[in-house]
Amino acid sequence: MTGPRYTDLVASLPASVPFVGPETQERARGRPFRARLGANESLFGPSPRALAAMKAAAQEAWKYGDAQNHDLRHALADELGVGPENVIVGEGIDGLLGYLVRMLVAPGDPVVTSAGAYPTFNYHVDGYGGVLHKVPFAGDREDAEALIAKARGTGAKLVYLSNPNNPMGSWHAAERVQRMIEAVPDGTLMILDEAYIEFAPRGTAPPIDPDDPRVIRFRTFSKAHGMAGARVGYAIAAAPLIAAFDTVRNHFGMCRISQAGALASLGDRAWLAEVTAQVVAGRSRIARIAEENGLCALPSATNFVAMDCGADGAFARAVLTELAARDVFVRMPGVAPLDRCIRISVGPEDQLGVLAQELPRALAAARDGTRS
Repeated sequence: MTGPRYTDLVASLPASVPFVGPETQERARGRPFRARLGANESLFGPSPRALAAMKAAAQEAWKYGDAQNHDLRHALADELGVGPENVIVGEGIDGLLGYLVRMLVAPGDPVVTSAGAYPTFNYHVDGYGGVLHKVPFAGDREDAEALIAKARGTGAKLVYLSNPNNPMGSWHAAERVQRMIEAVPDGTLMILDEAYIEFAPRGTAPPIDPDDPRVIRFRTFSKAHGMAGARVGYAIAAAPLIAAFDTVRNHFGMCRISQAGALASLGDRAWLAEVTAQVVAGRSRIARIAEENGLCALPSATNFVAMDCGADGAFARAVLTELAARDVFVRMPGVAPLDRCIRISVGPEDQLGVLAQELPRALAAARDGTRS
């Protein structure tokens, strides 16, 4: 018995996990976090309507979900002013990104992204043998013009931009994003990841042209809708590209409970408005905590804030480690100079109060090089 015979590509890849989840860390620590502020989840939870719909749908969990996501797709299309043939629903943006890369990226194909941008996208590209070309951030924002120039120079199949951006919370105005779309080279598809768009200022998202073959937009119910655990994402693009997803997607990947919850949440605009207002207040609270500790909070158009720790990545990592020792879960960017920051999700006061209490102690311990 020789065991499984991996492909040469898979055999060449190191085992990797884009994000180590808080539950994994809690098991390693032997105790839970008091403040879960690292995963950009909505700590305000789902819409009450969504909770009721999911509870009702649980009675029919013995059924597979609707393989066409018909009701949710049509509701999204109505909300967005596009046709249902322009919308695909899947297992979060992560799942849909995996399908897209599988469709378009063969071993050796060039793909362009930003150094320090969303690592799960890179994980999919590596997994299908693509070659990543990374462009540095410019002023804590993804460099739209440099991304297009790199795509043109490499003949990239895909070029990725998140707007608003993770991990820095920065954003570009719609006009700049539209100029980027119009400059996409022939043969390149632009991925516009708008996971945080509900938190952004008006004028951040360019108008949707569903028939534009140069761009595919991704959005999610994981952030503003508070349904990260339900795994519901969607994409908007030209109909031929959306139809191509049917060649590779898991047609029964969506469960009925998630479909029902997302549909109900989409109709609860009052809840979405309440959550976004709480996020605005929470960003201000984190900025005050930063200022009280002599640090700087970067402007954010998301449900998290990047806090500049005022030194280098090694110091920021020490602060992160000291916060974890005090039961506060946060994360940080992975590349310099972004890694001078820690990234803190917005949450209610009971969570941010723990951060306010423990951050001064974590900073002191990091500066001393010893744990207090």
